[in-house]
Amino acid sequence: MNTPDATILSALVLLGLLTASAFFSSTEIAVFSLPEKWLTERVSAGDNRAAILADLRADPHRLLVTLLVGNNVVNVAISSILAVLLANHFPEGVAVVLTTVVASSVVLVFGEILPKSYGLGNAEEWSLRAARPVRVVERALFPVVAVFDFVTRRAGVALGGDPDIEDPYTDTSEGAK
Repeated sequence: MNTPDATILSALVLLGLLTASAFFSSTEIAVFSLPEKWLTERVSAGDNRAAILADLRADPHRLLVTLLVGNNVVNVAISSILAVLLANHFPEGVAVVLTTVVASSVVLVFGEILPKSYGLGNAEEWSLRAARPVRVVERALFPVVAVFDFVTRRAGVALGGDPDIEDPYTDTSEGAK
């Protein structure tokens, strides 16, 4: 059913999903660009958000999987909802092309490029603000994250990769970063 109310509701849902995409993208780059020394100092100062963040970074592969699963689920939902909306107004083939062009463009600019620029430029503040929500997402998506974490670690090893490839970016030893 294509009512104005349904279209407005779908547009609002798309805006919310795009915001979630921006959250995951900005958080990914912010968290992985933080110097370990800064995070350790914040934890030592008693910052609870920093403690949550340090706990998340203790398993960088799982953290990355959590952020990527969240981001991909949201981005696929954006494309799906947009496809349904456009299919109500255009022939199927045109709707598919428009969905691909519009969703790709909007997600790239507003869900990836601009948020990553923001996350990189505001890594410390943004990482602390995002720590609790990421923990909630990690727990909410636990079964899915656990499966992808397991599969990607095993597949990486089977393909000759390092199962701890993220460690150099979150290494706690001297000389890291």
